[in-house]
Amino acid sequence: MRACLKSMEFSEHIKTANVEDVVLKAPFHAPMKGTLCVTGHHLLFSDRSGDSSWQLLLLLRNIDAIEKRAVGSSGTITIKCKDLCILQLDIPGMEECLNIASSIEALSSLDSVTEMYPFFYRPSCLSLDDSWGLSTLEKHYDQLGALQAKWRLSNINSDFSICPSYPPTVIVPQSVDDQMLVKAARFRQGGRFPVLSYYHQKNGMVIVRSSQPLTGANRKRCKEDELLLQTVIDSSERGYIIDTRSAQQAHQARMTGGGFESKSCYNSWKRLHRHMERGKVLQESLIKLVEACGDQSHNMDRWLSKLENSKWLTHIHSALSTAGLVAECVERDGHSVLVHGSEGTDTTLLVCTLAQLILDPETRTLKGFLSLLEREWVQAGHPFQLRCARSAYSHARLKQEAPIFLLLLDCVWQLGRQFPLALELGEPLLLRLAQEAYASDFGTFLCNNEQERCALGAKDRTHCLFQFLLKSSEREQYINPLYEPTDFAIWPSVQPQSLHLWEGLFLRWADHSQTMEEVRDQIWSIVTEHCGGS
Repeated sequence: MRACLKSMEFSEHIKTANVEDVVLKAPFHAPMKGTLCVTGHHLLFSDRSGDSSWQLLLLLRNIDAIEKRAVGSSGTITIKCKDLCILQLDIPGMEECLNIASSIEALSSLDSVTEMYPFFYRPSCLSLDDSWGLSTLEKHYDQLGALQAKWRLSNINSDFSICPSYPPTVIVPQSVDDQMLVKAARFRQGGRFPVLSYYHQKNGMVIVRSSQPLTGANRKRCKEDELLLQTVIDSSERGYIIDTRSAQQAHQARMTGGGFESKSCYNSWKRLHRHMERGKVLQESLIKLVEACGDQSHNMDRWLSKLENSKWLTHIHSALSTAGLVAECVERDGHSVLVHGSEGTDTTLLVCTLAQLILDPETRTLKGFLSLLEREWVQAGHPFQLRCARSAYSHARLKQEAPIFLLLLDCVWQLGRQFPLALELGEPLLLRLAQEAYASDFGTFLCNNEQERCALGAKDRTHCLFQFLLKSSEREQYINPLYEPTDFAIWPSVQPQSLHLWEGLFLRWADHSQTMEEVRDQIWSIVTEHCGGS
């Protein structure tokens, strides 16, 4: 019944469902003539010419922008996708063209989460009766035996009333009771009080994360927050606070109620500022980068100038160098670290994730990496719905979009490039995740936090992407055939010559990329043959 009602709602947006003799122009294919069909969630093109039938099935949610123009009595629609692919449809009849364009515009921008395709997708290899996700924080805690003498699980946020963007369960210092956590949460933006992100088993040091303290212009204090942080470290130790804002930004935040930890109140902690861009600046950087990569002039100097002006590689440098600093504090200097910016849902998660990849060999396995993303991004409240609403082609005015997750994936690609044996996950996984974050058949990246997922029943009514990627039928294509496990930390270089444009993503649809794909396939077959024969 529900499906029928939804079908009726979708049909209201479909002015023309089928058009014959449409010509599709797509990367790596000669122009094809066939039938175009619009459904509630997909654009389907069937090429009926020749001996074999070829189909394009495009998730409408993947469409970032469309442009239409008249060509005589016919019309042309250019579709720009969130995965950076550009398609062109030549449609006979101007009325049909306008109807198709109108339908696509309406259906690709539905606001209701429960109307999106993950709520309708039912793959045969997964069941809604399966437990959702790879792990829970409780299981993660149980695996960290040595941690349990000093840290505990708290269910204080079980109803999401203390912090809307935190999961129901968090790991906090053993000696801090729940009443103290309530007061500390009131002192942190959005209620994101300091919680455990990572425990370094080699020396017992930790990485904790939070949002900014709400000190304001009057330099307010919170003794519970001060005590919470003091219990993270022993009285004889020093901790480091890595603030992902510049010192100037942190001081300006006090004027709007935010702020930073003062030396006098947190005298066992040393504060360091490492400015990292976020929000609109990052989104505009992505737009400029994609524009540069689509430059058809073939002028190398102009292309390099555009690439540099996008500042995308500068953001990668900032992320990797800040994560490296956190990892160095923990591993080499033997100090615990608190990471935060303002909200604690973006650059904070980026830095904590990269620091763990540098330090922890387990996170470099395929399952370990997906578990890390689940814990540090999905469960920890990165607002995917807001940040990934639009990609680089959208004509809509930017709101809260920011490619912070894409930046993470690029940084992981840089690590894989510098340490080709250290990561079990290969580039195809990163490309898949980049696409899924913006438009997916699965529910993993829906909503902005666990509270929203629970309210909409996402875990009961959609399937988990990470579980699907680990299926035996899927995982082999995402494995790095050169992988050799190591127990050592991997220290990335951030020298300019060490950071490269991720061609596999940003030049994925360029003319030469298919050749590169063929080369990668050949390398894969050579390596797997060699491994199989040894």
